[in-house]
Amino acid sequence: MNDEGDLLQEDTTGDESKETEGCRANKLRRTRKKVTKPHISSTEVGEMDISISEDHTRDNTQFPTLPQLFSRIKHIKQETTTNHLQFVRFEATDLHGVSRSKTIPAHFFQEKVIHGVYMPRGYLELIPNPKDNEVNHIRATCFNSDIVLMPELSTFKVLPWAERTARVICDTFTVTGDPLLTSPRYIAKRQLNHLQDSGFSLRSAFIYDFCIFGVPEIITSKTISFPVSPLLNNHEQRFMHELIDGLYQIGANVESFSSYTRPGHMEICFLPEFGISTADNAFTLRTGVKELGRKYNYIASFFIETGFCNSGILSHSLWDVSEKQNVFCSSSGVEGLTMTGKKWLAGLLKHSAALSCLMAPAVSCRKRYSKESKDLKQSVPTTWGYNDNSCAFNIKCHGEKGTRIENKLGSATANPYLVLAATIAAGLDGLQSSDGVLAGPEDSTDFYQPKPSEIPLKLEDALVALEEDQCLRQALGETFIRYFVAMKKYELENQETDAERNKFLEYFI
Repeated sequence: MNDEGDLLQEDTTGDESKETEGCRANKLRRTRKKVTKPHISSTEVGEMDISISEDHTRDNTQFPTLPQLFSRIKHIKQETTTNHLQFVRFEATDLHGVSRSKTIPAHFFQEKVIHGVYMPRGYLELIPNPKDNEVNHIRATCFNSDIVLMPELSTFKVLPWAERTARVICDTFTVTGDPLLTSPRYIAKRQLNHLQDSGFSLRSAFIYDFCIFGVPEIITSKTISFPVSPLLNNHEQRFMHELIDGLYQIGANVESFSSYTRPGHMEICFLPEFGISTADNAFTLRTGVKELGRKYNYIASFFIETGFCNSGILSHSLWDVSEKQNVFCSSSGVEGLTMTGKKWLAGLLKHSAALSCLMAPAVSCRKRYSKESKDLKQSVPTTWGYNDNSCAFNIKCHGEKGTRIENKLGSATANPYLVLAATIAAGLDGLQSSDGVLAGPEDSTDFYQPKPSEIPLKLEDALVALEEDQCLRQALGETFIRYFVAMKKYELENQETDAERNKFLEYFI
């Protein structure tokens, strides 16, 4: 019998069963490693892929051991039987942070774990609702090829808001086995690996704003929807309680939620976690809240045209590689950043202009940067402070979480994987740079910046800053930067008219 047939054969009993199980695990691991092995091959993805060494940086993705792999497969089979699962959704993030997926019947899951699920590349890389002639500056042939979705088995979860359906988050590869260089999750995992190689780990959590709207009977270009009550009544409470409970079942722990400043405006805070789980949790929320909203006849959106109700804050602290000590916290008990923390903050300040392009990637997102200013300026200073929620980088030293930095440049429409990756890249540059900060004594709460940093108010200027930021270009990859900039320039050239605005909003719904 062939390998696939062996893997899909039902378990038997006794010694023959043990031998078959071991054989399955060995074959499964060999096949997955073959699919995901790194290649250095000729460019096959068109003009936007640049074959330079920086984009082929070592990927420290840890493949599970044979016992771990077999244990996960066995556990998934048990969950499938226990929950009477009929379908499994293979999910991957596109550049906007929106889930793109393919759903398969559950009885094909083990086969797809081996070979992956194929998806047209354009699903993840093209802008919303593309037309044939929309991206004529990029060779169209490269987007007609397939990519492979390879599931990360540790992310397999039964979806509480979908009937008899589970999901698994996937990493994306070309058909030759190369990681997709524009994949936000791959870029984030690569930066986490760099951080680990430097002797550190990141503990972080997202704090998201989003709005809940009641669905009107008729939606026109002038009437989008109706906000729910600014105070949670029994009906909205049921929705939020079911959402929080569902996220908990999936493994995304929510610390708190609340109604906020405007009708329908909600805030949700996750508990901090180490590694890629932070972005995975945010990615799960962005899909789950929309799906559950439909059950209650609500529309949940992270895109608000005014830009004032959709912040996406990354609260984070730097720890040693063993995840035992917060290196932002002073051992002397002084409330303030350590020298390491000051250098990390200096890196964030130094790269704030380029960071803002990735963290506020739409025109409306950037309106909040100038909400306190009445002057017509091209940019505003990048601010930081201690326990000051008006600052772009807010340092908090109180509470049981220890010293942490809130990166408040972000919009809720930003891709959480890119926010995580860019924050790490900027912070690491601060740690490794000699000119980023001239710090005072350890117990000082201040430091000197050689050059004050500014945040561009226009997306066009932020794109220029991103293109000119050599640190982020190298960290995130030349291929990704060139494609991201080209995509955003196209969006600016083809901004939605009033009659088309709903189409853009619905993409983020």
